[in-house]
Amino acid sequence: MGSLEFVTPRTAAGREGLAALLAAPGESVVGLDFDGTLAPIVADPEQARAHPGVVPALSALAPLVGAVVVVTGRPAATAVSHGGFAGVPGLEHLTVLGHYGAERWEARTKEVTAAEPPAGVAAVRAALPGVLARAGARPGTWTEDKGRALAVHTRRADRPQEALELLRAPLAELAAGHGLMVEPGRMVLELRPPGVDKGAALDGFLAGRPLRTVLYVGDDLGDLPAYEAVERRRAAGLPGLLVCSAAVGGEAPVSALADRADLVVPGPAGVVELLAALAGAIGPGR
Repeated sequence: MGSLEFVTPRTAAGREGLAALLAAPGESVVGLDFDGTLAPIVADPEQARAHPGVVPALSALAPLVGAVVVVTGRPAATAVSHGGFAGVPGLEHLTVLGHYGAERWEARTKEVTAAEPPAGVAAVRAALPGVLARAGARPGTWTEDKGRALAVHTRRADRPQEALELLRAPLAELAAGHGLMVEPGRMVLELRPPGVDKGAALDGFLAGRPLRTVLYVGDDLGDLPAYEAVERRRAAGLPGLLVCSAAVGGEAPVSALADRADLVVPGPAGVVELLAALAGAIGPGR
């Protein structure tokens, strides 16, 4: 397998997916989460930036495959800015699906298109400070306003997991009262509309496109719906490869994701290595 000799999916379905991608890259899509996959997890999400190897690896791979799509809960424009994706040769056909597909940025047009803002988010935004105060939120707990969703982070607290557990019930009650749901993640609880997830975003992107094989890379619970979308396609006879970007720096990977993945790589650096190896394996002779 050339430069991909170091990659061995641990499942038969994963090996089939990798072989299909290499055999027919033009019929394949590479789907990627942003935080924890292309960008290292940091205490302040506004300081997150794509690993320096991401843009070179993607600009080498993107012209060789049918499509590359970044699927994120962030606003699309934020992911584009923090990723450094705009105006890069080789990424002319990159798509970024922000807010779980509610926003779409196309490199070709350099424009963001968006659906109407979801109902309930404004009410939750107004009520959230009071709910956190009454729940006794620990020092270091803070809120990230994503526009179409609100994320409560506890990573900066002294005991992040305890701080997170303290807020699960009150945030679930708040979300339910305004027609929203709570999506848990690594030291974060995100309040957002139901029925909006990375699986639906990926399905919507693939609809009507002649793309058979899907490689998807994610790192957290929010990526499970995208995994499930790929698994549904595999059940229908279409190949796919599921990759987990494992946490680094002593933090355990999200087992719900790692256990279902065909391949686990060490964080964004491992994702870069995989993307570059795919480009190297596909590129010669094509």
